[in-house]
Amino acid sequence: MGYLLLIFGVALWAGAHFFKRIAPERRAAMGEAGKGAVTAALIVSVVAMIFGYRWSDTIFLWDLGSWTRHLNNLLMLIAFYLFAASGAKIRITRLIRHPQLTGFAIFAAAHLLVNGDLPSLILFGGLLAWAIAEIVVLNRQTEWVKPAHPIARKEITAPIAAVVLYVIVIFIHGWLGPWPVGG
Repeated sequence: MGYLLLIFGVALWAGAHFFKRIAPERRAAMGEAGKGAVTAALIVSVVAMIFGYRWSDTIFLWDLGSWTRHLNNLLMLIAFYLFAASGAKIRITRLIRHPQLTGFAIFAAAHLLVNGDLPSLILFGGLLAWAIAEIVVLNRQTEWVKPAHPIARKEITAPIAAVVLYVIVIFIHGWLGPWPVGG
């Protein structure tokens, strides 16, 4: 049951995100109600992924060693920076077309390094595949015009926001599951 729920959650996550690109006319016809439907689907997908992951039997596939925890934590900090940079519209957003999706892909890949079990492969591997597919689809749909926004004080706020968010997530992660930074 756990594996099916986990697969359902990952598929629903991807489907909800791709809905606008797969069926743009149908999504547009839904108007504001479409936003609510997509949001509801995403909430259901997250709940399904959480319970599916927790209820799945752990079958170990690989163990790359304890050093991967440190690499994971560094990659997570980079992922949070890319999320913050996307909202702040800073210099890196002129170099990376999809900083949020790139950060999400880094998050998923980092978690695959430290979690070598089948439920993690389904969850994080599925989310990594979705993020990469989303980037490919977006790149095919529109040509990229590099942002022309000015560089401002936000260059320092993005790293600060990333560190603050990182620390908050560490504590939430430790509260809900395993402590992610060792010790």
